[in-house]
Amino acid sequence: MTKDEFVLTAGIDLGSTAIKVVLVQGGRMAWQKAVPTAPGQAGIAQKLIGEGLAALGQTSDRLTATAVTGYGKGLIHGAGRVIDEVSANALGICRLSDGRARTVINIGGQDVKVIRLSATGKLIDFKMNDKCAAGTGRFFEAAGRILDTPVERFGPMGEAAVDPVHINNTCAVFAESEIVSLMAAGVATERIIQGLHHSVARRVASLAGHRDLEDDIYLDGGAANNRGLVAAIEDELCRDLHVLSHPQFTVAFGAASAMERPPTY
Repeated sequence: MTKDEFVLTAGIDLGSTAIKVVLVQGGRMAWQKAVPTAPGQAGIAQKLIGEGLAALGQTSDRLTATAVTGYGKGLIHGAGRVIDEVSANALGICRLSDGRARTVINIGGQDVKVIRLSATGKLIDFKMNDKCAAGTGRFFEAAGRILDTPVERFGPMGEAAVDPVHINNTCAVFAESEIVSLMAAGVATERIIQGLHHSVARRVASLAGHRDLEDDIYLDGGAANNRGLVAAIEDELCRDLHVLSHPQFTVAFGAASAMERPPTY
């Protein structure tokens, strides 16, 4: 075992909808867990770190460094490093893709980001839509409550629809009202869900701009687990998207990786 394989670092991503914690060892994601965001975020994060150490059979003295990122990053004091979420996202996706990623689309709890990065994970530039909740994790959660359907089911249900409806409104509030109207008209839930996927895909494509996208485009954030949404964005961009095994933890992984020695690809 090399010296680096003994190094154990923690990454905490305090997001608007979920708290994500990862433990990184030897450059790989050794453990990860997400829980809904709730009051007492610092205590929740520390509890998750303890849970992760126990799962790995490690003690707290083996943890060499902790980094924090996300909207609530200012709530945790004493972390070895505080890193902004865009830089953490860029570094995380670079390392998890073995340096192949050049563009990442991140669908977060309350914003959507399109990030361009170098071969070493350095942030080149980014665009962000944080003016409206439409297309974000919170938007899907609100739609799930209206439709009385868990967000986890959106992917397979949306893919089963052969004739999705067109969601006209791009504002989250009006889109929710439109969903209620469609339900009252007896439109099938599957068609509404797929209509939402295509509506979000149009917003993502508008933010991204086709000419700004380079090859090897990755989609991350919790919404990347929704295969129906991934397919809709691919159709809108006319480009293939890569989705990694744990897309919700890319940012937390990037924060933890900032404390490690850079790899060579």
